[in-house]
Amino acid sequence: MASRPGLLTEWPWHRLGNFKYLVIAPWVIQSFYLLATKEMKDVSIPYLLIFPSLLLRMLHNQIWISISRWQTARSPHRIVDKSIEFEQILFNGILFYVGFHLIPSTFQMSMWRTDGVILNILFHAGPVEFLYYWFHRALHHHFLYSRYHSHHHASIVTEPITSVTHPFAEHIVYSMLFAIPVLAAAYTGTISMIQLVGYVFCIDFMNNMGHCNFELVPKWLFSIFPPLKYLIYTPSFHSLHHTQFRTNYSLFMPFYDYLYNTMDKLTDEVYEISLKGKTETIDVVHLTHPTTLQSIYHLRLGIASLASKPYKSKWYDLMMLPVAWMSMVLTWFYSSSFIVERNKLKNIKMQTWVMPRYNFQYGLSWEKEIINNLIEKSILQAETNGVKVKELNRSGELYLQKYPKLKLRIVDGSSLAIAVILNNIPKGTKQILLKGNISKVARTVIQSLCNKGIKVVMTNKHDYYMLEPLMFGTAQGHLILSNNCMPQVWLVGDGMDDVEQGKAQNGTIFIPYSYFPPKKVRNDCLYYSTPAMKIPNELQNVHSCENWLPRRVMSAWRVAGIIHGLEGWDANECGENVLHVDRIWMAALRHGFLPLLHE
Repeated sequence: MASRPGLLTEWPWHRLGNFKYLVIAPWVIQSFYLLATKEMKDVSIPYLLIFPSLLLRMLHNQIWISISRWQTARSPHRIVDKSIEFEQILFNGILFYVGFHLIPSTFQMSMWRTDGVILNILFHAGPVEFLYYWFHRALHHHFLYSRYHSHHHASIVTEPITSVTHPFAEHIVYSMLFAIPVLAAAYTGTISMIQLVGYVFCIDFMNNMGHCNFELVPKWLFSIFPPLKYLIYTPSFHSLHHTQFRTNYSLFMPFYDYLYNTMDKLTDEVYEISLKGKTETIDVVHLTHPTTLQSIYHLRLGIASLASKPYKSKWYDLMMLPVAWMSMVLTWFYSSSFIVERNKLKNIKMQTWVMPRYNFQYGLSWEKEIINNLIEKSILQAETNGVKVKELNRSGELYLQKYPKLKLRIVDGSSLAIAVILNNIPKGTKQILLKGNISKVARTVIQSLCNKGIKVVMTNKHDYYMLEPLMFGTAQGHLILSNNCMPQVWLVGDGMDDVEQGKAQNGTIFIPYSYFPPKKVRNDCLYYSTPAMKIPNELQNVHSCENWLPRRVMSAWRVAGIIHGLEGWDANECGENVLHVDRIWMAALRHGFLPLLHE
């Protein structure tokens, strides 16, 4: 939103949420009705293609967003080294439908007209670029900037989605400008389907390219044809506009900046530096993997509107299931982790690497060796790249045994997960019931609670007799085997079923100790989050939610890797090894990580 929102800043359908797409439903329904009830010779093909073209535009934009975020995370060719809805497409769709009804000649346009394409190019290079340049300069006047254009410039570090992040009033003007070549061709009878679709595609392509935040225009293009620098901009050209504000106003053709002396003097230098790239060392790598098939859409490379919210299965996920299944098939062939996110906190640079395997694949016996090889490959790659800490939530000791001379430190994050769980226990608690499979985290939590004099009740005989000998000193006598005791606080992990939850008292507090949250089957009980912490504001470039956790909240296992990097600790934490729980908890608080509040 602009700093001082002006008239027509908000989109008319903004308050409709996802229902805003129903605005074009009448025209879409009419298109299908015409297709079903009339012969093809009596139907306007261009009119029928409006809706598919809108879907293709959304796909085109999504591809640019995914590529840009992937490149930003992994590429040395970033232009700016800091943190970084398809409203416009919906609006354009309405304009296309209305325009077809207002201009009857468009109903039967030809497939291709050379004279129409030439006319389009001339009108864009002339009136459109010229008027846009001066309109853009006017938007940077303090009156219009504070009421409108500051919303777009909130993204100092751009990405493709920035290109369509404008107030509604600005989009009205832009649509009027881009309509000039189309209307000129329509009224001269030279308009064609390829010209119309091609022009819209070129606008989207150039817009996305200019905001992608990595340099991709090769230098040899300008060497072969030097005047090209006046006719086509580069991502670094427009990035300077977002950082300097008073230079590089042109739309796609820098000619007008040269003409009116508003070309930034650093343009060529930034372009050269961005092409060369720069070598950097990553300090911490978080290795993770998708959970369910639909979770790929919630990765930062996925759909922005989904990735920015906690993961929750929705009915419309079924419509995207075919693509999810295709992604699963691709994982059988892709044999390397890939980078999805790049973050920075203080002097620590971090990346998130994703293993191309889903959660259910970890339970397949014939996948075990393949997954171990993938993990081993990523560890060796991180070692080669000079990574200091690699956060890995399982089986790290296998690779330490195989490669005892590893310089990087493997951290599974158990110590901080334990600390978060212990600090989640309500004050004054005297008894706790344990339900779920026993893990390293569960075992250490039980020992800590018993040492504090809190009685831990277990119902599983096998687990009880396995843990009871581990209770020494003050912990003795505080681990209890009983099927009749139902405390108000439960520690829950994987393996607890719905029937067991049904036995809990009203108002029972469920505190998870596993990575995955329990299924919520009781409305009269309180479910805590899985071990996690709020991240400090200084942690940059966190644009997506970590699975089911809220925005700007990270799992304790992931935070632990960051703390190890910040503190420079020279110790591995994997296998049966657990580092000092109180020490890492205090370090996390000192670096600005905060516990979650549960209501």
